[in-house]
Amino acid sequence: MAKAKDLVIVESPAKAKTIEKYLGGDYKVTASMGHLRDLPKSKMGVDIEHGFEPQYIPVRDKTDLINELKKAAGNAGTVYLATDPDREGEAISWHLKELLELPEEKAKRVTFNEITRKVVTESIRRPRKINQDLVDAQQARRILDRIVGYKLSPLLWRKVRTGLSAGRVQSVATRMVVDREEEIRDFRSEESGCSTRCFPVTRRGVSPPASLVLARKSRSCTVRRRSRRSSPRPSTNPLWSPRSSAVRSSVRRRRPLSPRPCSRRPPAA
Repeated sequence: MAKAKDLVIVESPAKAKTIEKYLGGDYKVTASMGHLRDLPKSKMGVDIEHGFEPQYIPVRDKTDLINELKKAAGNAGTVYLATDPDREGEAISWHLKELLELPEEKAKRVTFNEITRKVVTESIRRPRKINQDLVDAQQARRILDRIVGYKLSPLLWRKVRTGLSAGRVQSVATRMVVDREEEIRDFRSEESGCSTRCFPVTRRGVSPPASLVLARKSRSCTVRRRSRRSSPRPSTNPLWSPRSSAVRSSVRRRRPLSPRPCSRRPPAA
C-alpha cells in the first residue's frame, strides 16, 4: 500500500506551486485563500454578556474549498498548517485545525520567513504547535473591530453619510481629540502674581521675616515665615563643611546686602 502524502496548507495559490516544487512528490500543497471561518455578517456574532464569546461560522463563498480540504486532510498522514508568520496567519491555522477537525498529533504548524528551498525544507523538519497567545491576540482585535463597527457605524450613517464604517483606532482617537478640545474650551485663566523681598544679613544669619501679606482687590501674595536655624543648613554637596559655610557667611557680613523695595506696597491703613 502506498504511503499517504502529507498535506501542506498555505494561504496563497502562487506560493503553493513553488513550495510543492521544493518539497517533492511526498507532499501535496494547497491554498486556503485566506480565512475559511469568520464572524457572521448578519449579526453581532459576539456574546457580550458571556465573556465576549465569538460565534464563528464557515465563510459562505468557500463551501466547496472547505469540502476539498476536509477530504484531502482525511487522506493525508500529517497536515502542515503553513499560513503566514503573523497573528492573522496563526489565527487562520487555528481556524483550519478547528474547521477540519484535526487532532493534535496530526496538525503541525510551520512558518516560512522566505520562500526558498532551504527555508522550506528546514521548516518542515522542525514543526511546532499553534501559538495560542497569537491566536487570542488576533481574536481580541477581531472582536473589538466587530463591536466598535456594529455599535458606531449606524450612528455615522444617521449623522454623516450612509456606508461609512467606524474603526477601532479612528473612533478612539477621535474621542480623545474631542475630550481634549472640551478641556481647552472649559479652561478659565486666572491672573496671579508674586512678590519678592530681600532681607539684610546679620551676625546670626538671615533675619527671619514676618509673614508678608499683600492684598489688593482679588490679588494676593503671601510670604511664609521661615524657621530660625541655629546652625548652617547642610548641603548636598560632598565638599560642604561648617568651616566653608562660615567663610561664606563672613564674606557676606563684609558686604551686607541692602534691602530692595518690595515690588508692591501693602495698602494704606
